[in-house]
Amino acid sequence: MSVIRRFGVPLPMRDGVELSADIYRPEVDHPVPALIARTPYNKNTAFAFDKGTWYAEQGFAFVWIDVRGRGDSGGAFAPYRNDGVDGYDAIEWVAAQSWASDRVGTWGQSYLGCIQWLAALERPPHLRAMVVYVTPSDPFVEHPTGTRFLQEVCWYRMVSGRLNQYVDGIDWMDVYAHRPLLTMDERAGYVSEHWRNDLTHGPVDDEYWGPLNYQDRIGTLDVPALHVTGWYDDVQPGTLRNFEQMTRADVGGAARTEQRLVVGPWDHSLTQVRGRHLGAIDFGPDSNFDLNAYEVSFLSRHLKGQPSVADDPPVRIFVMGANTWRDEEEWPLARTSWTPYYLSSGGAANSKQGDGILSRGAAPRDTADRDSFIYDPGNPAPFITSPTSSQIGGPDDYSIIEDRDDILVYSTVPLENEIEVTGPVRVLLFASSSAVETDFVARLIDVHPNGFCQRLSDGLARSRYREGMRTELEIEPGSVYQFEIDIWSTSQVFLPGHQIRLEVTSSAYPKYDPNTNTGVPAATATSFVRAKNVVWHSAEFPSALILPEIPVRTSTLEQLDAERRTR
Repeated sequence: MSVIRRFGVPLPMRDGVELSADIYRPEVDHPVPALIARTPYNKNTAFAFDKGTWYAEQGFAFVWIDVRGRGDSGGAFAPYRNDGVDGYDAIEWVAAQSWASDRVGTWGQSYLGCIQWLAALERPPHLRAMVVYVTPSDPFVEHPTGTRFLQEVCWYRMVSGRLNQYVDGIDWMDVYAHRPLLTMDERAGYVSEHWRNDLTHGPVDDEYWGPLNYQDRIGTLDVPALHVTGWYDDVQPGTLRNFEQMTRADVGGAARTEQRLVVGPWDHSLTQVRGRHLGAIDFGPDSNFDLNAYEVSFLSRHLKGQPSVADDPPVRIFVMGANTWRDEEEWPLARTSWTPYYLSSGGAANSKQGDGILSRGAAPRDTADRDSFIYDPGNPAPFITSPTSSQIGGPDDYSIIEDRDDILVYSTVPLENEIEVTGPVRVLLFASSSAVETDFVARLIDVHPNGFCQRLSDGLARSRYREGMRTELEIEPGSVYQFEIDIWSTSQVFLPGHQIRLEVTSSAYPKYDPNTNTGVPAATATSFVRAKNVVWHSAEFPSALILPEIPVRTSTLEQLDAERRTR
């Protein structure tokens, strides 16, 4: 099919600002359904050209738009702040064109996904479907420290000005070590009003953060959406929460029944790079999934009225370890068994050479009631990641990091039978500190028989926000508090011979800014103190890892053997 392309088409907003659009459409003599993607990353790229052309060949118009203040678009860029209203105007402008039908969809990943929700909440009449990839949550869900991720100072540098800025030559680890956080942008060689504004407005500031909070509001929308993320997407909770919100929506129709969720063995870059390998992990030949065909089928149903994969079960997940795709009816899974694994030790769980134990169902008796470590903000425990903001973490090997004494390690014995864990993972931690404020970090690990310690998921609780992000509290040094740590979601079959492991520490740098233990707001703190942090595990304080276990229907080893025999 021939494709008509028009570049730099002016697209008027209600306040007189003109955005710039590149339009790809099939050369036909009738209106076609249209898709809109709005980006701060420049619509004039090889990826955008190929995506627009491919969709036009499938019988859709595809409209790439530079968001306000970026690329060729007019106005000033204020991340997320104008994207709801601008999205409404763009959708309705496209629907009014002679080459477009009255059925418009939106497409995009990450920032491009989040602003789809902001536009949908403006309720444009012609919005009929959304394809939303790897979408961040409301502020402070993925980064529950009351501040932005340190690596967002890299992102703010990349989107400063109208064109993407070069960031790979900067020593970002040196930048992240700068204090106070408020002037970290200067250490990177620039000044960002957006970075500084974010840091000077705490989570309780509804006037500042309210316009960016969308997740509690989307349940009122009646729009079909395809939600896509990966188990190693560094903003994974956003997609899963959005799917849950929409399937529990306050309205009927499409909001409940026409949501689709796909979760694969991927990271944040899944719209452009997918393969059977991620880091050192090989997810096998069956890990391939044709997302392009799946999304076109979804959109054909809702924009063209054709039968499609939207008739399939609403959830499709890749189960790691078993390395297979599986269809489900809901998320989280209704057959989940929320199983506690209790922490215990002889009082020396420090490092992987320690005596920390994870016990399924009940804690062993006659053990010590606590483990302790010294948390030094000047020497925080590392989080394995590339230093830029493009992707934070992956299925990395934490075996060397577990040699540190400031990491408590609790492990099961090698498993005799496989255990599937699929769903949200959390830790109920009873802990105390010598400081007036500190953090606790928990990380779920699959220990392979060869000693490879595969990170699955992790999370953090900052004591200041132990009762929620809207309340700031100090802690009484030496007093025991319960912390609930959300360590995100995973789908992993722990195979026989493997061990389930939980790491507990107080830092994960540079994913999270190291708590200074002083109680001084993170944005302005310049000094720190060391803290003795204690994890308690006893009848009175039963710290536990809560795993979403799924009954195993077919032995994974038998399944893998059968697959090998058929090849």
